[in-house]
Amino acid sequence: MAERFDLLIRGGTVVDGTGRAPFVGDVAIRGGRIAAISGADGGSLSGDATEVLDARGLVVTPGFVDIHSHYDGQAIFDSALAPSNAHGVTTVVLGVCGIGFAPARPADHDLLVTTMESVEDIPGDVLRAGLSWEWETFPQYLDALDRRRFAMDIATHIGHVALRTYVMGQRGIANEPATGDDIAKMAKLAGEAVLAGALGFSTSRVKAHVTLAGDPVPGTHAKEDELFAIGHAIAQTGKPVVFQVASAGIDGQDPEDALKEIEWMRRLSVETKIPVSFLVLQSFTAPGLWKELLDAASAAEKEGGQLRAQVANRPFGMLLGLTTRHPFMKRPTFDRLMKATGSLDALVAELRKPEVRAAILAEPDSVSTGDKYEGMGMLVAHMPTMVYPLLEDLDYEPTAERSLDGRCKATGQSPLELFYDLMLEEAGRRLFLVPFFNYAGGDHADILAMLDHPATVLGLGDGGAHLATICDASMPTYQLSHWVKGRTRGPRLSLERAVKMQTYDTAALYGLSDRGTLEVGKRGDVNVIDLDRLALRPPEMVSDLPASGSRLLQGAVGYVATIVEGVVVRKHDVDTGARPGRLIRGGR
Repeated sequence: MAERFDLLIRGGTVVDGTGRAPFVGDVAIRGGRIAAISGADGGSLSGDATEVLDARGLVVTPGFVDIHSHYDGQAIFDSALAPSNAHGVTTVVLGVCGIGFAPARPADHDLLVTTMESVEDIPGDVLRAGLSWEWETFPQYLDALDRRRFAMDIATHIGHVALRTYVMGQRGIANEPATGDDIAKMAKLAGEAVLAGALGFSTSRVKAHVTLAGDPVPGTHAKEDELFAIGHAIAQTGKPVVFQVASAGIDGQDPEDALKEIEWMRRLSVETKIPVSFLVLQSFTAPGLWKELLDAASAAEKEGGQLRAQVANRPFGMLLGLTTRHPFMKRPTFDRLMKATGSLDALVAELRKPEVRAAILAEPDSVSTGDKYEGMGMLVAHMPTMVYPLLEDLDYEPTAERSLDGRCKATGQSPLELFYDLMLEEAGRRLFLVPFFNYAGGDHADILAMLDHPATVLGLGDGGAHLATICDASMPTYQLSHWVKGRTRGPRLSLERAVKMQTYDTAALYGLSDRGTLEVGKRGDVNVIDLDRLALRPPEMVSDLPASGSRLLQGAVGYVATIVEGVVVRKHDVDTGARPGRLIRGGR
């Protein structure tokens, strides 16, 4: 009797996530699991299915596993988990960089909200309107997530900020040293969180990560006795766990601190036998530091440690523009028109008037917006070599001639004049890429070297965070659209390697051995991709969050189907409304 499947994907080019060469074959799913795959030697599966998807000419991959997101609050009020849902992501990990919402007493709520707002640029009003706070302990937070269904599976760490605040109160918020009793309580709660389903613990050592009051987030200056006790506690659960660190020196301001961080992380991993994952970006101030950090991480392997640096596959910075932030926000005429006009179209119409343009360009900055990023817009006037108009080709590896500086030299305009004019293009939706990190050399050569390094794993998508300045959750699509088929300024990645980096490699770090590859018995998490058509859409500002909150979203075209546990959640780049995703409790 012929086999019966729930879903049969016929005749696609299978890139199975293991790194082996692609082959043409069929993939069958039954009961949410991969039931059969036709072999690399050709042939097809016999049998019938409730749904058959013709994948001839298309690429079939495992679902993408994104290990760095900030959907901790969004998961409470958004089942789609946009924008990651538009980029082939079928598993996403939350609770990174020490930031989260559990454990939390009612008195802690405002601090945790404003810390997320300050560090991750998620408006406090959105979080206050969207969070239900139906929990106090971390296991209760997991229960709240477990009661919900999503367009993908989710998993999370317990974060240091909430944990330290819960145990130490104001002393923890003030970053006072923890007592022995404090440390014991934090370690116990961290272990209990892992037993309840957390994938690990996260902390931040980044000096730029501050509360809304401007103070370092709780845990920034935690001593080794605190960090090691928590590390040992989560290791002693016997579960697959990761100790995740937003590490000091990531901004390149203090290379000595960054290298010191590697030393204690190495010892922690050797002692506990668990992976320690930290963040690495290339900075303009210390452009070669990333190589030292990665080489130090590799050296730790010889002593039995496992250090994995999360790296990005494109420049890391912010997007400027009329709909985000720009140099004219504090100028009186702009401020008046912004308040008087009721729509973007009306504002653009006013800004296009020659007399308005002349007035704004001539005015000093005299109106404070109260926005912490307002000063960044002024880099347009002083550092135009770092500002690139993001044109229709969405080039994230632009040449110097395409910078604002290069275009000014060609046109004879000043940087502010040219920025003003370009800002009004695309009906006021033109954006400008400002790559603060990963672009010191003016190309992607160093990014490729990071991706090639044995101590790295792909991360830093930051889904759900930095809503008004970036949308790097689109990195999974960029991995294929740029690194496999689109790059023109240097070597590319093979399709099989590019897929493996964001399926098997990311899943394996967190012990998620039931996914990440297309193999019989693994989860039916699959992408069917028209690689020829695969491309990013331009980022755009939308207002679709609680309390009328706005965010930058970047979509994609070319995903014929994204499948979670055998259920099609997106078809032809459109959400089907299916929500089979759920909370993952612990590594598999």
